[in-house]
Amino acid sequence: MTLTELRYIVILSEEQHFGRTAERCHVSQPTLSIAVRKLEEELGVELFERTKTKVVPTLLGEKIIAQARQLLANTAAIKSLAEAGKDQLNSPLALGAIFTMGPYLLPQLIPHLQKQAPAMPLYVQEDYTANLRKKLRDGDLDIILVSLPFNEPDVVTQELFEEPLVVLMPQAHPLASKAEVAPADIPRADLLLLGEGHCLREQVLALYPQWQVAGDSQPKRYASDGNSLETLRYMVAAGLGLGVLPRSAAATSLCATHRLVARPLAGGSRRLALAWRASFPRHKAVDVLRKAIQTCSGAYWNFTTEPDAVEQTMLSMQRW
Repeated sequence: MTLTELRYIVILSEEQHFGRTAERCHVSQPTLSIAVRKLEEELGVELFERTKTKVVPTLLGEKIIAQARQLLANTAAIKSLAEAGKDQLNSPLALGAIFTMGPYLLPQLIPHLQKQAPAMPLYVQEDYTANLRKKLRDGDLDIILVSLPFNEPDVVTQELFEEPLVVLMPQAHPLASKAEVAPADIPRADLLLLGEGHCLREQVLALYPQWQVAGDSQPKRYASDGNSLETLRYMVAAGLGLGVLPRSAAATSLCATHRLVARPLAGGSRRLALAWRASFPRHKAVDVLRKAIQTCSGAYWNFTTEPDAVEQTMLSMQRW
């Protein structure tokens, strides 16, 4: 049984004539007759009642032909999906991003990506690294934007850039006069960090173990679980302490509005990367996404790819 034979019997049931069916199938009438008879012999049933004037499906033949018609329709749908899949930029892309990067990159990334791949809708989810890891593994996300180190079996990672960490403080704070703040300059009790689950918090404490309280993994003072960098910035503005933030999160109008300043944290940085399953077939989509990220923030991050030299970004407008 072949798809060609099934196509023959479907069209024959419509035309009810071997000659017209042969014309539609672009074969000779003997070839068509032999193929139909071969299928009947294979199935062990008569599919058609043949007369001198027409060919009519039998009762059982009608049921088999209905199944053949459905099978051919499903086959056509599979071919259509395969054809669409050949254009890797013609279907949605599901991107996951950590909370501490999404708000500061996505508003710039999405317009750039739309220019480079207008037929590829971008669906974005922000979450903790642990949840992004699971969603990537389960296939709910195609690519995720995470902070390194990130290790997962059968997952490819590609580093994008290294982002400095800064200390956010009121303009009147004594440390504001320094060009760079050393970890030893920050009293442990004045430190504000994100809550449990944020990779940034774990990275900061790993970089500066002196900020951990002896016998406890938590500093004496830190922001509550589940908060955001925006909450942390407002806590700094309220005079509750000093915050350690990625530079992208500090380069916004809140600093001017609340008279906050940011100073580089000595030796502080984080590395961000894209990660995707090794089996993910849309390599062109990954490449376009990477280039869009590098283009939209190229002036700030000093990427080696080709950013738009005349385009200003939110990340590049503030001078440090």
